Amino acid sequence: MSKILIVEDEVSIAELERDYLELSGFEVEIETDGVVGLERALKEDFNMYILDLMLPGVDGFEICRQIRETKNTPILMVSAKKDDIDKIRGLGLGADDYITKPFSPSELVARVKAHLARYERLIGSSTAPENDIIEIRGIRIDKTARRVWVNDEEKQFTTKEFDLLSFLAQNPNHVFTKEELFRQIWDMESIGDIATVTVHIKKIREKIELDTAKPQYIETIWGVGYRFKV
Repeated sequence: MSKILIVEDEVSIAELERDYLELSGFEVEIETDGVVGLERALKEDFNMYILDLMLPGVDGFEICRQIRETKNTPILMVSAKKDDIDKIRGLGLGADDYITKPFSPSELVARVKAHLARYERLIGSSTAPENDIIEIRGIRIDKTARRVWVNDEEKQFTTKEFDLLSFLAQNPNHVFTKEELFRQIWDMESIGDIATVTVHIKKIREKIELDTAKPQYIETIWGVGYRFKV
Protein backbone atom coordinates (compact mmCIF):
# COMPACT_ATOMS: atom_id res chain seq x y z
CA MET A 1 0.00 0.00 0.00
CA SER A 2 1.40 3.40 -1.00
CA LYS A 3 1.98 5.78 1.88
CA ILE A 4 1.37 9.51 1.38
CA LEU A 5 2.34 12.45 3.58
CA ILE A 6 0.06 15.52 3.44
CA VAL A 7 1.51 18.73 4.89
CA GLU A 8 -1.44 21.13 5.09
CA ASP A 9 -2.33 23.60 7.84
CA GLU A 10 -6.03 23.79 6.95
CA VAL A 11 -7.28 20.76 8.84
CA SER A 12 -10.59 20.50 6.98
CA ILE A 13 -8.82 20.39 3.60
CA ALA A 14 -6.20 17.92 4.83
CA GLU A 15 -8.87 15.59 6.20
CA LEU A 16 -10.89 15.80 2.98
CA GLU A 17 -7.80 14.90 0.95
CA ARG A 18 -7.02 12.05 3.34
CA ASP A 19 -10.56 10.65 3.23
CA TYR A 20 -10.67 10.49 -0.57
CA LEU A 21 -7.18 9.05 -0.83
CA GLU A 22 -7.89 6.40 1.80
CA LEU A 23 -11.06 5.42 -0.07
CA SER A 24 -8.79 4.83 -3.06
CA GLY A 25 -6.59 2.48 -1.08
CA PHE A 26 -3.77 4.76 0.07
CA GLU A 27 -2.32 5.07 3.57
CA VAL A 28 -2.24 8.76 4.50
CA GLU A 29 -0.49 10.74 7.23
CA ILE A 30 -1.20 14.42 7.97
CA GLU A 31 1.01 17.14 9.43
CA THR A 32 -0.22 20.72 9.89
CA ASP A 33 3.13 22.28 10.81
CA GLY A 34 5.86 22.87 8.24
CA VAL A 35 8.75 22.10 10.60
CA VAL A 36 7.31 18.75 11.68
CA GLY A 37 6.26 17.96 8.12
CA LEU A 38 9.79 18.58 6.85
CA GLU A 39 11.31 16.44 9.58
CA ARG A 40 9.03 13.51 8.79
CA ALA A 41 9.52 13.90 5.05
CA LEU A 42 13.28 13.63 5.41
CA LYS A 43 13.43 10.90 8.05
CA GLU A 44 10.54 8.61 7.07
CA ASP A 45 9.76 6.69 3.90
CA PHE A 46 6.73 7.88 1.95
CA ASN A 47 5.69 7.11 -1.62
CA MET A 48 4.44 10.64 -2.30
CA TYR A 49 4.24 14.09 -0.71
CA ILE A 50 1.36 16.58 -1.00
CA LEU A 51 2.59 19.99 0.16
CA ASP A 52 0.65 23.16 0.79
CA LEU A 53 2.68 26.28 0.01
CA MET A 54 1.70 28.48 2.95
CA LEU A 55 2.62 26.66 6.15
CA PRO A 56 3.63 27.70 9.67
CA GLY A 57 7.33 27.27 10.44
CA VAL A 58 8.62 26.17 7.03
CA ASP A 59 6.79 26.77 3.76
CA GLY A 60 6.10 24.20 1.07
CA PHE A 61 8.80 25.57 -1.23
CA GLU A 62 11.53 24.87 1.34
CA ILE A 63 10.14 21.42 2.14
CA CYS A 64 10.13 20.59 -1.58
CA ARG A 65 13.69 21.86 -2.01
CA GLN A 66 15.04 19.77 0.87
CA ILE A 67 13.19 16.61 -0.19
CA ARG A 68 14.63 16.92 -3.70
CA GLU A 69 18.19 17.06 -2.37
CA THR A 70 17.96 13.38 -1.40
CA LYS A 71 14.81 11.83 -2.89
CA ASN A 72 13.08 11.46 -6.27
CA THR A 73 9.73 10.64 -4.65
CA PRO A 74 6.78 12.37 -6.40
CA ILE A 75 5.79 15.77 -4.99
CA LEU A 76 2.45 17.48 -5.60
CA MET A 77 2.21 21.12 -4.49
CA VAL A 78 -1.11 22.68 -3.48
CA SER A 79 -1.89 26.38 -3.20
CA ALA A 80 -4.74 28.87 -3.09
CA LYS A 81 -2.54 31.19 -5.17
CA LYS A 82 -3.24 31.20 -8.89
CA ASP A 83 -0.11 33.17 -9.86
CA ASP A 84 2.10 31.45 -12.43
CA ILE A 85 5.19 32.64 -10.55
CA ASP A 86 4.36 30.31 -7.65
CA LYS A 87 3.83 27.40 -10.02
CA ILE A 88 7.08 28.15 -11.82
CA ARG A 89 8.98 28.40 -8.54
CA GLY A 90 7.54 25.14 -7.23
CA LEU A 91 8.26 23.21 -10.41
CA GLY A 92 11.70 24.77 -10.58
CA LEU A 93 12.47 23.38 -7.13
CA GLY A 94 11.63 19.89 -8.34
CA ALA A 95 7.90 19.43 -7.75
CA ASP A 96 6.27 17.02 -10.19
CA ASP A 97 2.91 18.77 -10.31
CA TYR A 98 0.95 21.75 -8.98
CA ILE A 99 -2.76 22.02 -8.23
CA THR A 100 -4.69 25.16 -7.31
CA LYS A 101 -7.41 25.41 -4.66
CA PRO A 102 -10.29 24.90 -4.91
CA PHE A 103 -9.96 21.57 -6.69
CA SER A 104 -12.16 18.51 -6.87
CA PRO A 105 -11.08 15.58 -4.66
CA SER A 106 -11.45 13.27 -7.65
CA GLU A 107 -8.91 15.35 -9.60
CA LEU A 108 -6.47 15.10 -6.70
CA VAL A 109 -6.88 11.32 -6.54
CA ALA A 110 -6.41 11.02 -10.31
CA ARG A 111 -3.19 13.00 -10.21
CA VAL A 112 -1.84 11.06 -7.25
CA LYS A 113 -2.57 7.73 -8.97
CA ALA A 114 -0.94 8.89 -12.21
CA HIS A 115 2.26 10.07 -10.52
CA LEU A 116 2.59 6.98 -8.34
CA ALA A 117 1.94 4.61 -11.23
CA ARG A 118 4.60 6.26 -13.36
CA TYR A 119 7.12 6.38 -10.53
CA GLU A 120 6.59 2.70 -9.70
CA ARG A 121 7.10 1.76 -13.35
CA LEU A 122 10.33 3.74 -13.44
CA ILE A 123 11.62 2.15 -10.25
CA GLY A 124 10.77 -1.29 -11.59
CA SER A 125 12.60 -0.65 -14.85
CA SER A 126 15.88 -0.20 -12.96
CA THR A 127 16.18 -4.00 -12.66
CA ALA A 128 16.67 -4.46 -16.40
CA PRO A 129 19.72 -6.67 -17.16
CA GLU A 130 21.20 -4.29 -19.73
CA ASN A 131 21.12 -0.52 -19.58
CA ASP A 132 19.04 1.24 -22.20
CA ILE A 133 21.19 4.13 -23.42
CA ILE A 134 20.52 6.99 -25.86
CA GLU A 135 23.52 8.90 -27.26
CA ILE A 136 23.04 12.03 -29.36
CA ARG A 137 25.72 14.63 -30.16
CA GLY A 138 27.51 14.66 -26.82
CA ILE A 139 24.49 13.77 -24.70
CA ARG A 140 24.36 10.33 -23.10
CA ILE A 141 21.09 9.30 -21.45
CA ASP A 142 21.13 6.09 -19.43
CA LYS A 143 17.42 5.29 -19.16
CA THR A 144 18.02 2.30 -16.89
CA ALA A 145 20.17 4.08 -14.33
CA ARG A 146 18.33 7.37 -14.96
CA ARG A 147 21.56 9.33 -15.39
CA VAL A 148 22.56 11.95 -17.94
CA TRP A 149 25.96 13.13 -19.14
CA VAL A 150 26.58 16.21 -21.29
CA ASN A 151 30.04 16.18 -22.90
CA ASP A 152 31.12 13.60 -20.28
CA GLU A 153 29.91 15.76 -17.37
CA GLU A 154 27.08 14.22 -15.36
CA LYS A 155 24.06 16.46 -14.83
CA GLN A 156 21.37 16.07 -12.18
CA PHE A 157 17.74 15.88 -13.34
CA THR A 158 14.47 15.66 -11.43
CA THR A 159 12.16 12.75 -12.24
CA LYS A 160 9.97 14.67 -14.66
CA GLU A 161 12.90 16.51 -16.27
CA PHE A 162 14.51 13.15 -17.00
CA ASP A 163 11.26 11.69 -18.34
CA LEU A 164 10.71 14.64 -20.64
CA LEU A 165 14.29 14.70 -21.95
CA SER A 166 14.27 10.95 -22.55
CA PHE A 167 10.95 11.03 -24.38
CA LEU A 168 12.04 13.83 -26.70
CA ALA A 169 15.45 12.26 -27.34
CA GLN A 170 14.00 8.87 -28.25
CA ASN A 171 11.59 10.57 -30.67
CA PRO A 172 14.03 12.86 -32.53
CA ASN A 173 12.83 15.40 -35.10
CA HIS A 174 9.21 14.81 -34.09
CA VAL A 175 7.33 17.96 -33.11
CA PHE A 176 5.17 17.53 -30.01
CA THR A 177 2.63 20.04 -28.77
CA LYS A 178 2.72 21.04 -25.10
CA GLU A 179 -0.58 19.21 -24.63
CA GLU A 180 0.88 15.99 -26.07
CA LEU A 181 3.94 16.24 -23.83
CA PHE A 182 1.81 16.85 -20.76
CA ARG A 183 -0.34 13.81 -21.49
CA GLN A 184 2.70 11.64 -22.19
CA ILE A 185 4.87 12.64 -19.23
CA TRP A 186 2.24 13.38 -16.60
CA ASP A 187 -0.29 10.70 -17.69
CA MET A 188 -3.11 13.25 -17.57
CA GLU A 189 -5.07 15.55 -19.80
CA SER A 190 -3.76 19.11 -19.59
CA ILE A 191 -6.05 21.06 -17.25
CA GLY A 192 -4.61 24.54 -17.53
CA ASP A 193 -1.14 23.15 -16.76
CA ILE A 194 0.74 24.01 -19.95
CA ALA A 195 3.16 26.12 -17.87
CA THR A 196 4.35 22.85 -16.34
CA VAL A 197 5.83 21.74 -19.68
CA THR A 198 7.33 25.17 -20.39
CA VAL A 199 9.10 25.30 -17.02
CA HIS A 200 10.53 21.80 -17.40
CA ILE A 201 11.82 22.54 -20.92
CA LYS A 202 13.53 25.66 -19.55
CA LYS A 203 15.20 23.70 -16.73
CA ILE A 204 16.37 20.98 -19.15
CA ARG A 205 17.87 23.54 -21.52
CA GLU A 206 19.82 25.10 -18.66
CA LYS A 207 21.49 21.73 -18.14
CA ILE A 208 22.16 20.56 -21.71
CA GLU A 209 22.50 23.67 -23.88
CA LEU A 210 25.64 25.78 -24.23
CA ASP A 211 23.45 28.81 -25.01
CA THR A 212 19.82 28.60 -23.90
CA ALA A 213 18.97 31.54 -26.17
CA LYS A 214 20.10 29.46 -29.17
CA PRO A 215 19.24 25.86 -28.26
CA GLN A 216 20.99 23.17 -30.28
CA TYR A 217 19.02 20.22 -28.94
CA ILE A 218 15.47 21.11 -27.92
CA GLU A 219 13.98 23.51 -30.43
CA THR A 220 10.85 25.60 -29.98
CA ILE A 221 8.56 25.36 -32.99
CA TRP A 222 6.59 28.55 -32.52
CA GLY A 223 2.84 28.09 -32.45
CA VAL A 224 3.21 24.30 -32.26
CA GLY A 225 5.52 22.93 -29.56
CA TYR A 226 8.99 21.37 -29.22
CA ARG A 227 11.25 18.87 -30.96
CA PHE A 228 14.61 17.26 -30.21
CA LYS A 229 16.91 17.97 -33.16
CA VAL A 230 19.52 15.45 -34.32
